[in-house]
Amino acid sequence: MTPTYALTTEGSGSGRGTDDCESVAGGNGDEERLARAGLSRVVEPGDLAALKTFDGLPPLEIWDRLQHNAPGLERWSTRLATADPHRDLERAAAAGARFVIPGDDEWPAEVEVLEEAGQLTRRAGVPFGLWVRGRANLRDAVTRAVAIVGARACSSYGEHVSAELSSGLSDNGLTIVSGGAYGIDAAAHRGALAAAGVTIAVLACGVDVSYPKRNSALLSRIAEDGLVVAELPPSCAPTKLRFLARNRLIAAITQGTVVIEAAVRSGALNTAGWAEQCGRPVLAVPGPITSRMSAGSHLLVRERNAVLATNVADIIEAISPFGTNLTQPPRAAPTLTDTLDPDLQRTLDAVPVHNPAPADRIAGTAGLDLPTTQQCLQTLATLTLITQTPTGWRLPPTPPPRSP
Repeated sequence: MTPTYALTTEGSGSGRGTDDCESVAGGNGDEERLARAGLSRVVEPGDLAALKTFDGLPPLEIWDRLQHNAPGLERWSTRLATADPHRDLERAAAAGARFVIPGDDEWPAEVEVLEEAGQLTRRAGVPFGLWVRGRANLRDAVTRAVAIVGARACSSYGEHVSAELSSGLSDNGLTIVSGGAYGIDAAAHRGALAAAGVTIAVLACGVDVSYPKRNSALLSRIAEDGLVVAELPPSCAPTKLRFLARNRLIAAITQGTVVIEAAVRSGALNTAGWAEQCGRPVLAVPGPITSRMSAGSHLLVRERNAVLATNVADIIEAISPFGTNLTQPPRAAPTLTDTLDPDLQRTLDAVPVHNPAPADRIAGTAGLDLPTTQQCLQTLATLTLITQTPTGWRLPPTPPPRSP
């Protein structure tokens, strides 16, 4: 059953929905939930000015100061007049969503890395709360999670790789996190859903807003079998800066970020930068050197020490604890000729393919004396690597290809 965090009419504990009255772990009161919901409406995600102004203040005090028009807070007064956290919580409930805050059972501890990551130059900070739509438990879903991001206008190659890797990772019990956009994001979500895995779409708008419109059906399917998550309250529209702020959440709640097809200047590389700031592994899937869409992935490998990822095993190894799930480099299967000593190899190389040659001619070609060559020829014949004819030695005929 999907937990809902509704307001109670008495007491300080925040309950779940009407069908599930267990109290929220941590005993978060209605006042704090209302304050955080209001702040998610008033304060833009990742607002560095807010981080500095409200540093060290609890949400209840921040909300109280804003409501009482405390000096120095005029920057946030524009939205305050229309902010109604009660209404936002009701809208969320109507959309099948809930507002998860620190202390709730579902709160993912992974986002706490944003307390420090990127605060000097980026849109940083821990969200006041997360609006979550879907039946899965957010904290459990991100315990083993991988972000897959990349170009919206991707190639068929990128789309195929995204779906295949997502499906393979889902088969290994990992949650796939992406941004719900066209291209690589959509392929990643679909790959996870096709494998009956869990996938999370982190949006730059409200969880009740289908953006992009053509992905409405996909987002609805994700909400049914996975989760749709946003930092912004219901009905909020996406903006460019909100996409950039959203990227920090994708990087923070996952154990690693995989970039598949990205231009040098792209949102995917922004997400990779956040992953670096959060101390998470960054992986890049290679593409054609002639493709502009793979230039960003190649840049990550060449300049920023990203791990080259070509299969599911590479990704699992990179996000696993040190020394576990190690992969072996690919090697060709050994053949019989790999084990031959140097004299046997030289003799075999000197045996003709078509026209048989006598032992003395083979000895001259191999640069060996005749007794050694004759001994080697007998050994190679025993191994069925050469054939003797009345006129000399030759390689055995290659069998014709089988008809389909």
